[in-house]
Amino acid sequence: MQLRYSYRVYPDATQRRALAQVFGCARVVWNDCLRARKEAYAAGLPFVTSAKLSKLHITQAKRTEERAWLADVSAVPLQQSLRDLDTAYKNFFDGLKGKRPKMGPPRFKSKKDTRQSIRFNINAFSLQDNGTVYVAKVGNVRVKWSRTLPAAPTSMTLIKDSAGRYFICFVVDTDPDVLPELDKETGIDLGLGHFAVLADGTKVDSPRFLRRAEKKLKKMQKALSRKAKGSNNRAKARAEVARRHARVADRRRDWLHKLSTNLIRDNQAIYVEDLAVRGLARTRLAKSVHDAGWSQFVAMLEYKAARHGRYIGRIGRFEPTSQVCSACGIKDGPKPLHVREWICQGCGAVHDRDVNAARNILAAGRADRLNASQSAGRTRAKVLAQRVEAGSHRKGQTTQAGIPVL
Repeated sequence: MQLRYSYRVYPDATQRRALAQVFGCARVVWNDCLRARKEAYAAGLPFVTSAKLSKLHITQAKRTEERAWLADVSAVPLQQSLRDLDTAYKNFFDGLKGKRPKMGPPRFKSKKDTRQSIRFNINAFSLQDNGTVYVAKVGNVRVKWSRTLPAAPTSMTLIKDSAGRYFICFVVDTDPDVLPELDKETGIDLGLGHFAVLADGTKVDSPRFLRRAEKKLKKMQKALSRKAKGSNNRAKARAEVARRHARVADRRRDWLHKLSTNLIRDNQAIYVEDLAVRGLARTRLAKSVHDAGWSQFVAMLEYKAARHGRYIGRIGRFEPTSQVCSACGIKDGPKPLHVREWICQGCGAVHDRDVNAARNILAAGRADRLNASQSAGRTRAKVLAQRVEAGSHRKGQTTQAGIPVL
């Protein structure tokens, strides 16, 4: 299976200028090739192939006066930029065919974008004995190795984020690290009051990183709005706001990683509800929903389960988990959000709303898993898409993440 390892890098002033040139060249190749395809489409001509684009806008463009500076950088990130454009078009066409969620066509890149990235294959970089990484026509870049790579990387992406930080992301092929099997399973009810409530009654409070930093961010963004557009002071203020937002995102990501790792280690199977995050993000709770990071948390659970031999199941978002008694199974009807505890009219059990929902998620997930295993022998097995191939699932369908499907 493929894993990605990200590290912070610290290029010097000369290397930063070289990287800025590579970022710009890759952006120009993307825009030139995209423009050629758009013009061909408008003129009713066939789709321009990648081979023709590579010849016209990379090989021959280097010999022209207008694009002669393309020869000053490595050709590898330029070719990778064209491959990324092909991938963007493929995703767009697959969305039109219903093979994946719909997405817009590729768009032009701007030099004012604060986040830049370039990709290299194994021929354009190498790991040095002194701990640096050699990048073609850039030099040996100093890396902060937070952990060792389990195997030799197959490709590398060099990223400059909005806060001006540089990162290197390696793609590594490695074997799954299967953990010992356990008898424990749990269901998770995700929410805003408590980030997660487990079926055993454990409640995990939401850290609300953005809400905690909101006061400082408000003051910084006010100062940014007062700066004159195009001035150096505005650029400095923008970078300061970006660094503050990056700190919030880093804290959230670190906390989600630790929580998801603990859950994967302690449970053989985990069941979650398929929440409509995109719909909830259009309500008055949008800021709190984005601050929670539910989708990122579930994605972490899925890829960690695939790596460690665990099971992840999703139940349908329309399951009445808050209306059904987890003790006797009687549906007691919908309840407003301010009702946090209720008494079952059938058996008289007193339920905590969130704990009862987590227990119902666990029961529904077990039932879906059992039905899937029983029907597997009578019908032809379906191969699930890998993580790199995003797709949508029907309502109520359980999504699995484990070693057998990779």
